[in-house]
Amino acid sequence: MTQTRADFHEHYQASAQAEALRLFEQKAVLQGAWLNWVASQIYALRPAAYASMVRRELMRLQEISEN
Repeated sequence: MTQTRADFHEHYQASAQAEALRLFEQKAVLQGAWLNWVASQIYALRPAAYASMVRRELMRLQEISEN
């Protein structure tokens, strides 16, 4: 049975949110070095669809912190 995109998203959503929060929390610690570090962390995530979910969640956290 093939997993649909919705199934994949539902299965990994909580994990992607937790991972994005973990990465985002390092921003204050790493400061100027954070951007390169977080890019390398996201690049290492698999599968690519999961990495994209984490990236989107990270963008959402960034927007919230700026407002």
